[in-house]
Amino acid sequence: MTTDTRSDTRNPVALVLGAGDAIGSAIAKQFAATGMTVCMTRRDASKLAPLVDELKAQGQEAHAFTSDARDEDQVVELFRTITTDIGPLGAVVFNIGANVPMSILDTSSRKFRKIWEMACFAGFLNGREAAKYMVEQGHGTILFTGATASIRGGSVFAAFASAKHGLRALAQSMARELGPKNIHVGHVVIDAMVDTAWINDNFGDAVEAAGPDGIVNPDHLAKNYVMLHQQPRDSWTFELDARPWVEKW
Repeated sequence: MTTDTRSDTRNPVALVLGAGDAIGSAIAKQFAATGMTVCMTRRDASKLAPLVDELKAQGQEAHAFTSDARDEDQVVELFRTITTDIGPLGAVVFNIGANVPMSILDTSSRKFRKIWEMACFAGFLNGREAAKYMVEQGHGTILFTGATASIRGGSVFAAFASAKHGLRALAQSMARELGPKNIHVGHVVIDAMVDTAWINDNFGDAVEAAGPDGIVNPDHLAKNYVMLHQQPRDSWTFELDARPWVEKW
């Protein structure tokens, strides 16, 4: 790390960890639209090539990285590379998905551990590295994507819910510790179906019943992340619930 990142005049970076085809990509696009340099990760960065090309065609700076968010060495190197070669961290969004329904009777220790690693442990590794750089530079935003499972466990979601509960607790602890250091930590609870290919393939009847604006539009959802990043520090939001107007809760 540098010794005085406050004097860094390079464009600030918005790092989206887990820039999938729906929510993560939408978040990256919204941050790019603000003029920030966007860095995105997937376990296979080649899948991000179309999005990088799209953003560059619009005159925006974008970079893709292959990274396993559960691998400590890879995470440390990712943050070092970005801050050294591209720019200082303005915002980091942890958006790794691990929504895998399975009966508790069929949940092996291996499956449980893998879901926890993806949804919780990876949040710790990446949140810790983000915090190290942001504390040194004196500012920054760290946002974690949560779910309905973050606040209540549902049937056949024991592994996912326990991991998401852990991620929420991690975010709470980080917010309390880092807020006085001028680091805004937030947690976004997505309490609804999101318009993704996976949702449409697996819950087509429910999507049809919800209607055109009864399911979360990823682009609309992503605007909330930028809003949280841009909030003045005298009115920071820690937790934001997002759901359509017809959603019961």
